[in-house]
Amino acid sequence: MAKAYWVSAYRAVKDADKLAAYAKLAGPAITAGGGRFLARGVPAKVYEFGLSERTVLIEFDSVEQATATHDSPDYQAALAALGDGAERDLRIIEGA
Repeated sequence: MAKAYWVSAYRAVKDADKLAAYAKLAGPAITAGGGRFLARGVPAKVYEFGLSERTVLIEFDSVEQATATHDSPDYQAALAALGDGAERDLRIIEGA
């Protein structure tokens, strides 16, 4: 079974307090779902149309595991805490 990668690119952070509340809940929810944080932070360098905003890369054992984690009550509570505090592009990609 191919690994899966959860890629979250922040387009804008509108409320740092809401983002902090989200992070406090999201980290444990993702780890509990089997996610392993590979990278998170502001890019060292961007090219083309890239934005120099926070990016997070998380590895899961499968797309199903990543999807179940995203849809879990604990992660949904984290999303509720984030609310309109950030604009993000979140993708789950199957590994090669």
